[in-house]
Amino acid sequence: MDLGSIVEDFAQNVAAQTEAIMRGDRKGGNKYAKRYIAAYKKLRDQGEAGRDALAGLLAHPRMDVRVNAAACLLSDRPEQAKPVLEEAAKGKGMVPFLASRVLKYWGEGTWKLDVD
Repeated sequence: MDLGSIVEDFAQNVAAQTEAIMRGDRKGGNKYAKRYIAAYKKLRDQGEAGRDALAGLLAHPRMDVRVNAAACLLSDRPEQAKPVLEEAAKGKGMVPFLASRVLKYWGEGTWKLDVD
């Protein structure tokens, strides 16, 4: 699987998770979360090339995809990820709340992406 396909898999599963949560489908949401985390791990394993590919999602039209990509990139590329999170955190709803939590923990020095 090429990096573009993995990035697309990440984005599609983030979007599917958000939609499942909005429907109240927790089981479905968890299934999609596992899939996008698996895609993230594949990208992470590719080093800089994987991070570059994931960074392309920081401009994705869907806020949930941008925020999840930014959360995954924050530790390695804060200069790219933090502005995306800050912009999203200005809004209201589940995704802006997630962005604000990530920024809070980042600011406290306690942010850790727990995917392993």
